[in-house]
Amino acid sequence: MSLVFILFIFLLSQFASAAPPVIEKQQNIVIPVINSANQQDTISRNGLSAIFKMRLLRWSDGSAVTVFVLNDDDPLHKQFCKQILNVFPHQMRRNWDKLVFSGSGQAPILVESKEEMIEKIEKTPGSVGYLNLSDLTNGIKRLDIK
Repeated sequence: MSLVFILFIFLLSQFASAAPPVIEKQQNIVIPVINSANQQDTISRNGLSAIFKMRLLRWSDGSAVTVFVLNDDDPLHKQFCKQILNVFPHQMRRNWDKLVFSGSGQAPILVESKEEMIEKIEKTPGSVGYLNLSDLTNGIKRLDIK
């Protein structure tokens, strides 16, 4: 065999092994989620942003919104803020702090883990949060951004 052919096979094998499986990429997709009893299936990006900024407090049917978030340092929280809401976590925290300290609103409910997020959203009608696509359960559904 020629040296060029061997080098070609070697390089090809390196690139092939470096590509992660498609399934792994889908598991790391963060999405907004709601309690499955919620009648709403879609929301505008601005509407979703208003909900997480604690400015939109009711769903389109008039029911109350309950917002659950993870700690500012949690990788899932960071990913959601940056990829979905297009803000940094510290910007969200600053917004919530202003609401609380001015007395004009309240911060979302803080949960300690992804598992607690799942449990709270499953049990709380009108609730919203975020999870990886792979973490959906029967009591939780995806909220599509239109």
